[in-house]
Amino acid sequence: MAEITANLSIGEVAEHTGLSVHALRFYEREGLFVNAVRRGAGGRRVYSEDDVDWLTVCIILRASGMPLPTLRRYTDLVRDGAGNEEERLTLMREHQENVTAQIGRLSESLDLIRFKVGVYEDLVDQGSAATRQCHAPSASA
Repeated sequence: MAEITANLSIGEVAEHTGLSVHALRFYEREGLFVNAVRRGAGGRRVYSEDDVDWLTVCIILRASGMPLPTLRRYTDLVRDGAGNEEERLTLMREHQENVTAQIGRLSESLDLIRFKVGVYEDLVDQGSAATRQCHAPSASA
């Protein structure tokens, strides 16, 4: 990855993070930046490496299913600085539990999908459209 300079335009940050310019403006409106977005000449947004690093954290947390209000609360806690680590820990533990449960549900889904792939591979290999029902794995599968 190319080195990131200290004064990035909104387009450059969009390129580095994969977020759209619209999404970056949305994140700013929603208060999801730890530091206020600076303005340069002509009122254009100017971002720092720290902003990009923070956005990377936000992107990962959002991808993991963290709701915007929770991400906003976490941002507020980080912005407030030292002294609220216990609340940050509680927030992250709760999210960790949610992600772990989500992974469990996805694992169950993947088991079913693998079963269905196996059934259809067998049917295709047999060259026939068997009439048997194959909606779920058997208890022994």
